[in-house]
Amino acid sequence: MASRVVMPKLSDTMEEGRILRWLKTEGDAIETGQALAEVETDKATVEMEAYTNGTIRKLIAAEGQFAKVGELIAIIGAPGEDVSALLPVAGSAAPAADAMPAAVAAPAAAPRAQQAAASLPAAGAAAATGRSLKASPLALRMAAEAGLDLGSLQGTGPQGRIIKRDIEAALAEAPAAAPARQAAPQRARSLSLVAAREAGPESQDVELSSIRRTIARRLVQSKGPVPHFYLTIDVAMDRVWDAYKALRDQKSSISINDIILKAAALALRQHPEINASFAGDHVKVYSRVHIGMAVALEEGLITPVLRDADLKPLEEISDEARSLAERARAKKLQPNEYTGATFSISNLGMMGIEEFSAIINPPEAAILAVGAVRQVPVVVDGALTVGWRMKATLSVDHRVADGAAGARFLQTLRKFLGG
Repeated sequence: MASRVVMPKLSDTMEEGRILRWLKTEGDAIETGQALAEVETDKATVEMEAYTNGTIRKLIAAEGQFAKVGELIAIIGAPGEDVSALLPVAGSAAPAADAMPAAVAAPAAAPRAQQAAASLPAAGAAAATGRSLKASPLALRMAAEAGLDLGSLQGTGPQGRIIKRDIEAALAEAPAAAPARQAAPQRARSLSLVAAREAGPESQDVELSSIRRTIARRLVQSKGPVPHFYLTIDVAMDRVWDAYKALRDQKSSISINDIILKAAALALRQHPEINASFAGDHVKVYSRVHIGMAVALEEGLITPVLRDADLKPLEEISDEARSLAERARAKKLQPNEYTGATFSISNLGMMGIEEFSAIINPPEAAILAVGAVRQVPVVVDGALTVGWRMKATLSVDHRVADGAAGARFLQTLRKFLGG
């Protein structure tokens, strides 16, 4: 009997996923546990497994298409089995979304562009007269500069879109034409660029990734409903800096961020009221310390979790943090590796940011924003000297804890860091 394959819930916060690549095609045999597709969730890219044996009878969701959790994406059955009864009713399902933006239709040319079109090669003229082009903005510009006719090119991008490598390949195949193009009058080249700019789109709609969609949704849930307050301290980092230099001389991979992670975990152990979350009619105080560490990706942010960070030695924290960050950037994290944090830390110090305030990641009650460790003039015992300092800002859910509780946590953190 045929079975429906629906988009599974691959993380606790997942509401939809995107089919990046089908690993099986219609007609292929598949067994329980075999990988069926690569799915982009709100946190990572994971392989979706089949939950039944059979033959792929129908792939309903297209590659690049988003599907909500529980939505039908494929059908598995016996070879030759009639599965028409399981197919979506015509008109009830949304059409498959393209993985990339559809063809860019150029607006009607302005008189100035029409005048320029007379001096343009076929590509520029076609764009200036409003012909629909499946080409990236960069490819349009490169074609205009080189005098290439886009109509003669076969795109290798998604849905046949002409992209940079297609222009480069066309130029490499026709070296003899290069001298003529180079000898073209500068005015013609300038007119080509003007027409391409005026004929091309003023802006480009970039589809949100699953991660960015989730960030947009969850930050609205956090910043609006959650009453934040912020506490900032300036931490003396001289001892941490000396320890870091000594470890570096010993070829250790332990970083300043690893030391901060460990210190925060120990401080949370002493202040469980910060290691908590708001749960409607009660506050949930956690007995274990699981720290989410913010990792920046090209399309957003993810927080892999260091579990029981207060109990692990510094070397283990360093190795685990580095491994989690590498797999996060490669989108290879498993759901249990980015869920269940009780507190988070966001460090922008390595990017030169001295101070910032972070937004709480629900349902956690607090997040620590860490700035750069900087060398500054300081006064110690009435004497001016030079020291290493770091700004740290704690964002707290006021429904869970008050300012005094947050201040006590920061005092303890400062003590563990030596300042």
